[in-house]
Amino acid sequence: MILPKVRDPRFVTVRRGGTLTDADHRLLALWAAACAEHVLGLFEAARPEDPRPRQAIEHARAWTRGEVKMMESRAAGGHAMGAARDLSGAARHAAYAAGQAGAVAHVAAHELGAAAYAIKAARAAAPQGESEAAGRVECRWQRDQLPEAIRELVLDDQRLRNDICWSVFDC
Repeated sequence: MILPKVRDPRFVTVRRGGTLTDADHRLLALWAAACAEHVLGLFEAARPEDPRPRQAIEHARAWTRGEVKMMESRAAGGHAMGAARDLSGAARHAAYAAGQAGAVAHVAAHELGAAAYAIKAARAAAPQGESEAAGRVECRWQRDQLPEAIRELVLDDQRLRNDICWSVFDC
């Protein structure tokens, strides 16, 4: 479980009673897509013929441009997670990262899921004994990609949800 039991209003759009602007929602989706794409090769190395995770990332970005509806991006995210089901390790986590990125259009708080699964993928792909270091490198890379407008929001979210995200944000 990567979502909190109580929804943080900062990740609920203004039109639904929260405080998240559409512009910041789009930035969260773009950041999640970047996190997922950074480890996508780990999935594609295992399943080069399966386009579902890449399509989820593309749909997340297309949603930010208004080219696809929220439901299409969310559905693509679900298909990416389906691609993960019979896998293990880095490939599985990378597909889940893409699935979470696709779901950000529906629930902005999935942004942290994309990041957390990407870190888990980097850890799983690392040589034995180097997984923690690889996870910290991935976490720092992700933080370097954060747009200034959402930086503090995401960093605070990482602090608040680190425990339910496998403590991957200790970097």
